[in-house]
Amino acid sequence: MTSIARVALVTGAARGIGRTIALALAQPGLMVYINDVAPPEAAAETLQEAEAKGARAAYLPFNVADLRQVEQAVEEIIKKSGRLDILVNNAGITRDQLLVRMREEDWDQVLAVNLKGAFNCLKTAAKPMIKQRFGRIINISSVVGIMGNAGQANYAASKAGLVGLTKSAARELASRNITVNAVAPGFIETAMTQNLPEKTREAMLAAIPLSRFGAPEEVAYAVAFLASDQAAYITGQVLHVNGGMLMA
Repeated sequence: MTSIARVALVTGAARGIGRTIALALAQPGLMVYINDVAPPEAAAETLQEAEAKGARAAYLPFNVADLRQVEQAVEEIIKKSGRLDILVNNAGITRDQLLVRMREEDWDQVLAVNLKGAFNCLKTAAKPMIKQRFGRIINISSVVGIMGNAGQANYAASKAGLVGLTKSAARELASRNITVNAVAPGFIETAMTQNLPEKTREAMLAAIPLSRFGAPEEVAYAVAFLASDQAAYITGQVLHVNGGMLMA
């Protein structure tokens, strides 16, 4: 059996982009913990595919917005695997509404999962990383966090906050050989974008110089690069994966 060289935790990884990220990281020598709040059967296929690529994989359900649950999860990872090398803060939700119609709970829920959840995981995972003097932390932001978007004030604020969290944590943790970066996807081809009205899709595509939506794999490969040894001298950066929609 292949020995474990690296241990990763990917939040919100039972499906969607998180699932694709977990599979992009999966390789022999990696133990990947797949987090979500969905029932275990939702992650079964992801676990099987990760193991088929030679990785070891386990499902770890917890709510990132609950600090105690996060602490218990990281304690379990350290108890079972002895270390935690890679954290990908991908878990996120949307509660879209125009600003003047947005309910307080819509604001609070999005910030709790998208921003506080990332803070909870980063803060907790940083402790074992500091002790082992190694870590790779990647936060999944969004082009919306940079540009803003009508009807998504809560989501935009949470993703913009992730950029500030990324840069601040990168400065604090660099001396311990821990890098902290963000990936900011643009419009990615998902079930949601596939079901949009054709005129809406055309308008969205018109704003993208490459004239197409991104593939989930293109986001995942960016994350995998930042988690790799080849990215050891990159920290505090936001990697934009948006087809030229935003050129920072």
